[in-house]
Amino acid sequence: MIIIKFLVTLCSTYLIGYTLFSAIETLVLPRSLPNRISWAVSSFTRVVFNILLKTQHTYPARDRLMAFYAPINLLLLPPTWLLLILIGYSGIYWMLGVHSWYEAIQLSGSSLLTLGYAPPANWPQTIIEFSQAAIGLLLVALLISYLPTIYSAFSRRENAVTLLEVRAGNPPTALEMIARFHRIHGLDRLSEQWKTWESWFADIDESHTSLPILAFFRSPQPEHSWIIAAGAVLDAASLTLSALDIPYDASAALCIRGGYLALRHITQVFNIPTPTDPRFPDQPISVSRMEFDSVLNQLASQGVPIRSDCDQAWRDFAGWRVNYDQSLIALAKLTMAPQAPWTGDRTTDLFHPSPFFRRARPI
Repeated sequence: MIIIKFLVTLCSTYLIGYTLFSAIETLVLPRSLPNRISWAVSSFTRVVFNILLKTQHTYPARDRLMAFYAPINLLLLPPTWLLLILIGYSGIYWMLGVHSWYEAIQLSGSSLLTLGYAPPANWPQTIIEFSQAAIGLLLVALLISYLPTIYSAFSRRENAVTLLEVRAGNPPTALEMIARFHRIHGLDRLSEQWKTWESWFADIDESHTSLPILAFFRSPQPEHSWIIAAGAVLDAASLTLSALDIPYDASAALCIRGGYLALRHITQVFNIPTPTDPRFPDQPISVSRMEFDSVLNQLASQGVPIRSDCDQAWRDFAGWRVNYDQSLIALAKLTMAPQAPWTGDRTTDLFHPSPFFRRARPI
């Protein structure tokens, strides 16, 4: 009996400690680490949504459904942590002399939720009860402080995504962005946009790697998506450097580098394999030469200055795009992004399980 109590105490202590570390990693630690509890909750939630998605036959219906995925997943974490803490402390109460598991669970629940209807029988139980009540309050306080951080990062992200509609259409495209700047502002004003979006990429690099659930928070407008916006800006910068007959702009190159590093870091969080040093043509891109030429023809028809050597322009564009192509398409598929040229249309609007749910790299 002593050995059994020792093993129960050991397992209970481990469960409590592991749960607390899981909460700290999720709510406090400013980086993403493998977290099996969060992974289990996310996997269960996504399986349920996968079943529900089969009953929805249009993208707007799927989008409305998936809008609930991230909030529900987030709100399921605290009850999961509290349940594991309750189970862990139940084992300790049983070891300290509570006669049955039912009474141990009852005392644990009373202590965790600070209800106080099941008083402890001795001073060791009293001390344990105080520690459990403190943990319960701590988890609730951490969640309360976590939600403003989530929505603050979400608001910053979506502000830029919404503004892009004015400059690049809906859904945003590189073609429309360049054409509108040529008509309204002048192509020399694009340099300001590259600097703005370089900062935006740095922001999502920090926020979406430390708070991975942010990637699944959908935009208020069904046609908007942070990953579609990222693709439009990166393609516009790539076209500017490769195909437009204007002076070289280092800001565009820095924007592309900031963008593909951010997308690559986010895919790594979700255990999506992407090449670290891709090279064209060894690594093909998802955009075809025919699509590229079609965009150049449309830009030329609107008076945008295009380089005469289209073959070199294609090689240069592919050399830029290859850096972010796989990460961009993988994240568009992972988040079930809306249809958009050169990004959303490279995937399917039907839900497919992604590497995010493989056990090899929980988050």
